Amino acid sequence: MEQSYQLFVDGEWMDSISKETFKSYNPATGEVNAVVAKGGKEDIDLAVKAARKAFQSGPWAEMAPSDRGRLLNKVAQELWKKADYLAEVETKDNGLPINENKMIAMPSMIDVLEFYAGLANKVQGETLASPPGRFNYTLKEPLGVVGAIIPWNFPLMLAMWKIAPALAAGNTIVLKPAEQTPISLLEMVKIFKKAGIPDGVINVVPGYGSDAGNALSSHPDVDKVAFTGSTSTGKIIMQAASKNLKPVSLELGGKNPNIVFDDANIENAVNGSMFGIYFGQGQVCASGSRLYVQESIYEQFMEAFIDKAQKIKVGNPLDPTTHMGPQVSEQQLERIEHFVKTGVDQGAKLVIGGERAKVDNGNFFTPTVFENVSSDMTIAKEEIFGPVLSVIKFKDEEDALQKANDTLYGLTSGIWTENLKRAHRMVKGLQSGTVYVNTFSMLDSVAPFGGTKQSGFGRELGIQALDMYTQTKNVWMDLNDEHLNWYGV
Repeated sequence: MEQSYQLFVDGEWMDSISKETFKSYNPATGEVNAVVAKGGKEDIDLAVKAARKAFQSGPWAEMAPSDRGRLLNKVAQELWKKADYLAEVETKDNGLPINENKMIAMPSMIDVLEFYAGLANKVQGETLASPPGRFNYTLKEPLGVVGAIIPWNFPLMLAMWKIAPALAAGNTIVLKPAEQTPISLLEMVKIFKKAGIPDGVINVVPGYGSDAGNALSSHPDVDKVAFTGSTSTGKIIMQAASKNLKPVSLELGGKNPNIVFDDANIENAVNGSMFGIYFGQGQVCASGSRLYVQESIYEQFMEAFIDKAQKIKVGNPLDPTTHMGPQVSEQQLERIEHFVKTGVDQGAKLVIGGERAKVDNGNFFTPTVFENVSSDMTIAKEEIFGPVLSVIKFKDEEDALQKANDTLYGLTSGIWTENLKRAHRMVKGLQSGTVYVNTFSMLDSVAPFGGTKQSGFGRELGIQALDMYTQTKNVWMDLNDEHLNWYGV
């Protein structure tokens, strides 16, 4: 029998008001993973009301920050116990290879929760240096109800980027997972409930973006919207949120440059660049999908890169020897095929890949490399979100910067060089929220992550993320008994 999942609202499992459901598929096999309740506008409204009630009254509203931190740490310990199980659930849900889930995504997800659990009692205001006769200070307070819309590439990890700082600061939250990958988040919330999170603090409403997502981002009683996903969808969410002038944080797409200079350690640069584009089947907003190689080492570098790329094993994501699993859906597979065809039609040289991998009935695609790419080609400008690399030669630092910054996006960028002065010059010149030096596509709970230009705004992770889930209140207290009679009456 197929598994079935309901909505999680106010600490209870329930069917959607419409009783509608949708199917979630395993991208590696094409088989149905589960039948999931399809939430809509009315369900979002119930979830927001539950979150509002939990924020304003009851155990969560009355909980001391230190106790809130202890409770979140308790959830983290329960998540460690179930980490391998959650990794397998997520691999079946979105196709990420099991090793990448077990060794990267799950530990990173739990580390984020532990990091913010430790900050729960460190959210604090300031005493201001005002003149005598007044006492001026600030309070850092939670916003209230947070609406979070989660993407399908790393559902648990990217959900936790929002859950952890929001709850640590004292907010409550309503989550809308991607319709392609709702299961792992619904499994995770069971662990929150078991650990004792009060009812209404965390709510999960699966559904489609046009219905549940739009209802959440435009809901008048949601105090902040957090979204990770495509730039086009981010613009829609920002428009919906603007109806009620609510703050929005957007972590959007990227067409990220990865620059290899002639003094780089070639082996390290090849390995790091491969991880930068093929990790997660290229379905990573931070992927290094534009590779710039200095002319003097181009042939040497590309020979080593292509030799290794051809040895990448594409296959069953539950097999620990698999390097690349399936794309998340048939729709995503067709999108990648369209970009590959466009690249060929516009004159780029397809060196390897460019076709579906023949593995069972899943959505598999081969590691792909294009050479002879120019900056005006579609594959060099648009985010493909797949294992497709566009390689471009460059002459010197000035040429590299000009080409790297010639994009609408500004999420991440990378530099490979042994020259410290050059590294600092490039870091200053690159227009992106993160610059990697002699590595690529790394994450750390303590390091703020986010973009510039059309890669969005706001910073997730790090202490800085708490600013997105708190508001500053100024308290002005007059200490004088005599007050200025401004009008003289």
